Amino acid sequence: MKVLVVGSGGREHALVWKIAQSPEVDQVMVAPGSAAMAALAECHPEVAASDLDAIVRLAREGAADLVVVGPEDPLAAGLSDRLRAEGVAVFGPSAAAAQLEGSKSFAKAFMARHEIPTAAYRAFSDLDEALSYVHERGGRSVIKADGLAAGKGVAMCESPEDAERALREMMAEKRFGDAGNSVVIEDWLLGEEASYYAISDGENFVTLAAAQDHKRALDGDLGENTGGMGAYSPAPVIDEEVERRVLERVVRPAIAGMAADGHPYVGVLFVGLMIDSEGDPYVVEFNVRFGDPETQPLMVRMNDDLVPLLKAAAEGRLDPATKTNWGEAAICVVMASEGYPRDYPKGRAISGLEAAEVDDHVVVFHAGTRPSEDGSGYETSGGRVLGVTARGETVQAARDRAYAAVERIEFAGSQFRMDIAARALARD
Repeated sequence: MKVLVVGSGGREHALVWKIAQSPEVDQVMVAPGSAAMAALAECHPEVAASDLDAIVRLAREGAADLVVVGPEDPLAAGLSDRLRAEGVAVFGPSAAAAQLEGSKSFAKAFMARHEIPTAAYRAFSDLDEALSYVHERGGRSVIKADGLAAGKGVAMCESPEDAERALREMMAEKRFGDAGNSVVIEDWLLGEEASYYAISDGENFVTLAAAQDHKRALDGDLGENTGGMGAYSPAPVIDEEVERRVLERVVRPAIAGMAADGHPYVGVLFVGLMIDSEGDPYVVEFNVRFGDPETQPLMVRMNDDLVPLLKAAAEGRLDPATKTNWGEAAICVVMASEGYPRDYPKGRAISGLEAAEVDDHVVVFHAGTRPSEDGSGYETSGGRVLGVTARGETVQAARDRAYAAVERIEFAGSQFRMDIAARALARD
């Protein structure tokens, strides 16, 4: 079969890497893809992930048997609807279902309606009203741009003054464009974060493994929120009892709720969770696609062929009795450009990539790179540049390999966290 993957980042590189290993797949196409994916797939750099007409045309002319949509933006824009209307099997939710990520206020109202645990909140579209609210309530708060902001539209505010700065950036200065026209202001949840994944065909679902992302830019979970500075799997905070609660209180009612509301959910449901001290889960956010960088360790860990799951979900024939199998622990350390998650330079030469992958337990996924002008290698082209991913018998072994590989890679101004998976190791 032929599979078309939409996207060009580290998540898509990991998905292409995994999908290309399937014995069911004869050819992988990627739109637009990247130079780093060219060894695995037929890349179409002329087709932007945002160009729905071109993607639909490529899927038809390329006779794709399955389209896997990586980023959230084309899902929110209705790419899956367009492809289904053309009779193309697509893994990814409709535009209506993608509102779970595309609108924080939609997701909050959905959770309230279906009694899914989450933080208390208020939504605002008027800056003055939002400012009055944060000063009246006092204390900590979490400010979220209502729309899509590439994972960066969240501010963890320690005080009303922090909240005021975040609100002015989002709503007045338009740091995240139209995504900040309205905001959600939430209570600050205490606990440990985790990411949980389930694949759904609109009615049934199959669970994947849990992971833990590291959203903030600096060690110790300090600094600004980013698209993710690293991740690892498995996440020990999700033990058997916690997983049971996540399924009963979050995943099952979310899938059933979307169907009841007339928006059957087809694709991967990514639930960002806060697990409190009693082991009770609260939803921090829903995402309607595979996470980045959690996908990188998940794909490296997964023993099963991913493609049959994706195809069955897209075709509405998922077997809920399916059990997925997972191997060794894996960790991804993101190497980012200086200045990220704000302005950052591009065009800085990268060295050491081959040396990093000498260890066959290590895979370097490219998130923001391009070929250097002289054709000798790669240079930086994004905020998050590389996802250095390694597996091992334990989280510690995987972590040691990942950081050893990171030390072999160089580009001017590189930044990365040194404490990825520290929470897991602290439990030992």
